Amino acid sequence: MLKIPASLRQKKRYVYFKIYSQNKIPYENLRNAIWNIFLDYLGELGTAKANIRIVRNLWDPNEQKGIIRCSHRHVDEVKICLGLLHQIGDEKTVFQTLRVSGTIRGAMSTK
Repeated sequence: MLKIPASLRQKKRYVYFKIYSQNKIPYENLRNAIWNIFLDYLGELGTAKANIRIVRNLWDPNEQKGIIRCSHRHVDEVKICLGLLHQIGDEKTVFQTLRVSGTIRGAMSTK
């Protein structure tokens, strides 16, 4: 199987976010809520073009921080959708985008 040259691959961005809520939110509830808001706001075609992936092993349930990978052309839509998400399950939430970067390491680094 041939690898696609780097010049033809789609560029990625990593959105590092934090959730503020009264109680801890499990990953499964977070994943379902994020996918539902993206499908409601962007539709199936827009969600597919944004190439959204929630990085499961980087979700920290104690600090309520995580990373979403998306296309470099759809970062603004991702941030808007996260801002529209005010409730996960029965828990009221507030999303804050901490950083956007081209690498996971860059997204998680703090100044």
